[in-house]
Order: sequence, then structure tokens, then C-alpha cells
Amino acid sequence: MAEATYTEDNIRSLDWKEHIRMRPGMYIGKLGDGSSPDDGIYILLKEVIDNSIDEYVMGHGRQIDVVIEDGTVKVRDYGRGIPLGKVVDVVSKINTGGKYDSKAFKKAVGLNGVGLKATNALSDDFRVYAVREGKLKQADFSEGNLVKEHKPTKTSEQNGTFVSFVPDGNIFKKYRFRTDFVENQLWNYAYLNAGLKINFNGKTLVSKNGLRDLLERKTNVEQLRYDVIHLKGDDIEVAMTHGNAYGETYFSFVNGQHTTQGGTHLIAFRQALVETLQKHYNKNYDRKDILASVIAAIAIKVEEPVFESQTKTKLGSTDMGPKGPTVQTFLKNFLLEKLDNFLHKNPTIAQALEKRIKQSERERKEIAGIKKLANQRAKKANLHNKKLRDCRAHFSDGKTKDEETRLGTTIFITEGDSASGSITVARDVQTQAVFSLRGKPLNCYGLTKKVVYENEEFNLLQHALNIEDDIDEIRYNRVVIATDADVDGMHIRLLLLTFFLQFFPDMVEKGHLYILETPLFRVRDKQKTYYCYSEEEKQQAIGKLRGKAEITRFKGLGEISPNEFKDFIGDDIRLEPVVMADNTNIDDLLSYYMGKNTPSRQNFIIDNLRVERDEE
Repeated sequence: MAEATYTEDNIRSLDWKEHIRMRPGMYIGKLGDGSSPDDGIYILLKEVIDNSIDEYVMGHGRQIDVVIEDGTVKVRDYGRGIPLGKVVDVVSKINTGGKYDSKAFKKAVGLNGVGLKATNALSDDFRVYAVREGKLKQADFSEGNLVKEHKPTKTSEQNGTFVSFVPDGNIFKKYRFRTDFVENQLWNYAYLNAGLKINFNGKTLVSKNGLRDLLERKTNVEQLRYDVIHLKGDDIEVAMTHGNAYGETYFSFVNGQHTTQGGTHLIAFRQALVETLQKHYNKNYDRKDILASVIAAIAIKVEEPVFESQTKTKLGSTDMGPKGPTVQTFLKNFLLEKLDNFLHKNPTIAQALEKRIKQSERERKEIAGIKKLANQRAKKANLHNKKLRDCRAHFSDGKTKDEETRLGTTIFITEGDSASGSITVARDVQTQAVFSLRGKPLNCYGLTKKVVYENEEFNLLQHALNIEDDIDEIRYNRVVIATDADVDGMHIRLLLLTFFLQFFPDMVEKGHLYILETPLFRVRDKQKTYYCYSEEEKQQAIGKLRGKAEITRFKGLGEISPNEFKDFIGDDIRLEPVVMADNTNIDDLLSYYMGKNTPSRQNFIIDNLRVERDEE
């Protein structure tokens, strides 16, 4: 083997935009195509809006306009505007910005001067202009390179900053902005900044009551066990209640940033809540019973926060600031005072809260024995050999090697040996796992969580995903239901959706569940082959072929060869996220689709029945 040379010529220095474009994951997390709320295109948008929010927090500008049309994003705020002489530097010189001055931006979202540059570097077209005191300064970029720096001109526009960008199509393949994801992102900004008006594609988003509005919009009020408790203090706001669904639901924020992966503040909040309620009721209630079915939103402001990644989705700070208390002490003192006082002043809510804790306690004790036997059965079933074909991102004991690796993992839930066999052969063994079902799952609508442990398939599935005790410990970031494109496949899909919505709704709410879209048709001649996901795509493919088209209709995943499958679960994978609309009543939803002979479902079928007759 020839020895590789290592000289001065091997050493390279990349400029800021080259580094961002070569290693975008370091700056914006995963890339994606827009089918997941944490895909890169939404991070690009966030980095722009964060600057406008910081202006609002500092008392400048009460309105932000956002327009997304044909893949182009436009954001206009009415703050002070970037100083005209620094318009180019702020968006194109790394570690340049106004947030290093802690007096001006003491508790800002972005502190390292990278975010806006990342958006610039990862955009085909990027334009920025600032307006200050009757003058406008504009600069145009492409892929981070300055295309044109305009001379300042006079204008009658209000002070503020405008940014527009088009994500680079070579980096974000076949991307699409989902309106519901963007709107949800913008609503979070509105909740955290009561009184701020955000105009998005003709719709106005504004909140008067902050996190209380968030919880009431995100949950079905009829399913809540008591009215939302809303507490505010210096650098902290909390809204909380309990519902009827299994699991815990949290919305956590730091300095206006939605920390989707939680962090030290969420850990501290959960612990402080447990200790406060144990002390208030003077009973040593189990931690799991207190937190079961809790729905809470928490927002804190930290001086010079430390996040565990550039995308700022998980807080790593242990202190509230250089001279402040620890996050844990801060949360504990706040709840011990504010929540305890609230419960003393509102005995009806206090009684309802304790009633919910006692109900959780009864349910936990009821399944304790069954759970122990189920865990023993799972070990005897040799899960990792028979049902689960794991990926190499996990150690032999099932633990993920690191958080960044876990975020890139996917598990496909399939039915039948042929389907699981095709995916197993075609998958990326480093990051993609396969779980094989045996037959149709049980319809678990209306059943208690005992069934999760009594039913072997459900028990093994929850063990494979590691979601028994804490959704935050889920072993795979994306859980993909992969079923056949026929009636039986659709039924299995519904049964699995029912299982997750019934017992693990927080898994859905945190964006872990997806449906795999596989091609319905293969259209080919001797020169070309097209895979089509709809009748419309099939007709378009037929029109592109010069010879006689050979059309294959795929009904089962097992009909697709492993070589073909590689194209469908690789970089061009099509995933449809399972998203719950705000105020979704899970019980009503499942009752409609999975209840026994519901009149509303019967009427829908009758009203929408189509009878197709062959032409004579």
C-alpha cells in the first residue's frame, strides 16, 4: 500500500461561508426537506426572526411581517434597524454583531454572531436592507458571497430591518415550507412576547396572556382536569395543568428560544414541581404519579445562556447568570413560593390536582405486577434478535452512542417477513433499524395501559423504542410506520396510530412519528424508469417516455426489490409527519375512526360513497 503524503499542502483554511456550506449540520442541525419541524429551512427562518424578537424585547418595534411564497422568505421588523455602515458586516463577517454588548442584549436569543451568517451562506439569494432615520442601505448576496452593495438612499419607510432569502436547493433537496410548521413557530414567538403582533401571509398572530394562551390553544380545554395555573415572576413564566392523556407534555423556552429537547431548566422544573406538591399536600407522593398527564409551559430568561448546540434546542447552563443562582435553585424557590401560594388561595384547583395524582397512583399500582412479568417476557423473547434489527448507532446494550447520533436514527415498523426483509437489506445499517410486526396489532382504543404490557407485540414495541418510562429517552428520533399500500396496510397503519395516540401522545407531539410514502407505480421503457407516488405522477411519467410504457402497480412493500428500496429510504425518502392540530381531542378523534359502528363514521361513508361502473 502506498503511503499517503502529509505536507503543508494538505492543510487548508476555509473562510466562514465555505465552512458553513461544507458543514451545515454544525450550524443548523439536520438539513431535511421541510417535512419535520426541526428541519434546516425552519432554522434559517428562526435565525432571521430571532434578531427581530431581540429588538422587540429591547423595546423597539411592536410588529414583524413574515411572508413565505414560492420558497422565498421575507421578514420585516420595525426596530432600530442595523447601523447602516455595518449592514454588510453583520450578515457576512463571522462573530460580528451587537449582542456581545451585554448591556444592550443581556438576555438575547443569539449571542455568538453566527445565525444570520448561516442563513446567508446557505441561501441561493439573500437580500438585506436597513432603514434608519430616512435612509436605506441594501446589500445582495448569493451563497454568502456579496453580489452588490448598494449606496444609501433616501426613503420614507419606517426604521427597521428587512431580510429575504431563498434556501439553496442544492443543499436542501426538494424542500417545501409547511405553513402549519411555520405558523406554530411564529405562535411560540407571540406567546413569549405578549403584545407583539406578527403578520404571516395575511394572518395576524398576537397573544394577550402569554403561556396561558399557549396551553389553551395546544390542548383541548374540555380534557383538562382543572383551570390552567398561570404564574409569572422576574425572568420566569409558568403555565401548567393536568389532562387525561398518558405521558407528560412540556413546552420549554429560554430567552425566547423553543428548547424542543429541554435541558437543565426543564429538569429543574420537573424536580421543583414534585417537591413543591409533596410539601403542599404533606404527602410523599411518587414522582411518576405527580408528573403523569401533566401539561406545562415554562419560559425563563438566562444571562449569557449556554446551549448544547448551535441550534439552541437544549439548554446546558447550570446557572441563571455569572452572578445568579443555579437554575435548579431558581426554579425551586419560585414554585415553592408562587405555586404553593396559588394552591392555598384556590382550594378547588388544589383538590382537583391531588385527585389526578391519586388516580395516577391507583393506575400505576394496578399495572405494577403485570409490568414486571411483561419485562421478563420481553427479555426472554430475545427482542434484539427476533423482532428488532437494530442499527449500529446503538451499543449492544441498546444505548445510543451520543445525542447527535441519535438525532440521525430512524426505525421502520413493518408487517410481514417480505416487507421487513426488503427494508432490512436496503437500509443504511448505521442509522436505520427495522421492527417487524406479526399480523395486525390489537385495536387498543378505549383500553387501559395494562394492554401495553399484556399484549406481546405492544410490549416488545415499547421496549424496542425505549418509551416505557420517558419519551425523552426514545432510542430513535424518527419512528416510521411502513405498511402496504392496500386496505390491510391502511388498517394496520390506523391501529398503530391508535396505539401511539392512546398511550404515547407526547411522542406524536414531539414530532417523532412519521408515515413512509412508497411509490404506487413503476413506469418504464427500455431507456427510462420512473417511480410514481400518485396517479398524476404516473400520467406525467407516461408522457415522458418515448416507447411503450410498462406499468407496475405496487401493493405490498415486499413487491419492491431491495435495490429499488434503497432509493426510497435514502436521501430522497418521502415521509409524512403525523401532526396533531391544536386543540385536538384525542378521545373524540379515536372514537370516530376506531370506535365500534359510530353513527358519524357511518354517515360519512354513506355521504361520500362512490360507485364506479365499467363503461359498456
